[in-house]
Amino acid sequence: MRSCRSPEFTTSEPDGGWANGGYYVHNNMWNAGEAGPETLHACAYDNWFVESTQPDSTSVKTYPNVHKDINNQNGKPVNDFSVIRSTFAGRGPGVGVYDVAYDVWLNGVGDGKGVSELMVWTENRKQVPSGDKLTTYTAAGTTYDVWADDEGYVAFVSRATQYSGSVDLKAMIAWAVGKGLIPPNPTVNQIGYGIEFCSTGGGKARFTLTDFSVTMS
Repeated sequence: MRSCRSPEFTTSEPDGGWANGGYYVHNNMWNAGEAGPETLHACAYDNWFVESTQPDSTSVKTYPNVHKDINNQNGKPVNDFSVIRSTFAGRGPGVGVYDVAYDVWLNGVGDGKGVSELMVWTENRKQVPSGDKLTTYTAAGTTYDVWADDEGYVAFVSRATQYSGSVDLKAMIAWAVGKGLIPPNPTVNQIGYGIEFCSTGGGKARFTLTDFSVTMS
């Protein structure tokens, strides 16, 4: 497995980040009021790690990630693309409470009227998505439990841990649209992959990412 031994970029800033190879690696301690310290070390957009120390509670504190912005976050309609696929390789620390996940923003980025958030959880340790479990979705031999709330949030939670692989995000978006969970033909504004740290049990824990790519055509 690749390792990042000589980082080109290091930050402990809550909003610290690094543009590299058409992607952005982001420390993203968005819940800084509750978050403990976190330091990101990056050798490349697809080769970096985070050391994080989070208190023993269940709220999400940080989401260190790598992401691709589409049209400077203004987005493009999903129907403009025949392919939206991504590869990944990421491994959580195996302690505390967290999920390793894609975060796909549709019709905007972040909180806002009409914005949808589609997540794909590839690893889950003791974390529970927002909303209710509605049904299941199966693709490429992997079954996901699908959760959703009434505020535009949809989460595909893999029943089996995936430390690496690929996902057909276009198919997942289309399925969610077909179920009425996301408005028709949303814009795709940002595609990210990283870890939502809720807790590290009070000690230092590491998340390592060794592959990421997004293909859109």
